[in-house]
Amino acid sequence: MMKAINGEYAAIACYQKLKNLAPTKNEKTIINEIRKDEIRHFNTFSNLYTQLTGKKHTPIITEKCPSDYKKGIDYAFNDEQETVDLYLDIAYHTDNKKVKEEFLRAAHDEQNHAVWFLYFLR
Repeated sequence: MMKAINGEYAAIACYQKLKNLAPTKNEKTIINEIRKDEIRHFNTFSNLYTQLTGKKHTPIITEKCPSDYKKGIDYAFNDEQETVDLYLDIAYHTDNKKVKEEFLRAAHDEQNHAVWFLYFLR
């Protein structure tokens, strides 16, 4: 779960950068909506972690977001796709109903995000 928290934390920062670099108002708006989803995921996963462990995880950014818009969008697309697999793996390997529900919901969101980033790559 720490990997998921770190990933969401990094995505929040990256998508702020990409929103600022986006060439159109529409892309800025969509990236901002995606970023809001990532903030929700971050808060949900952080709360779950604290509930399960009694400890608070301090997130770290382990990968750098590209400063070039198209490279950043490509990076985000690939990251979202990998995140779907991670979240599905977590969901399918837990007996905790709340963890399963939240990670399945987040996996659906991440797949939707990947579609938007793929659209922006055209």
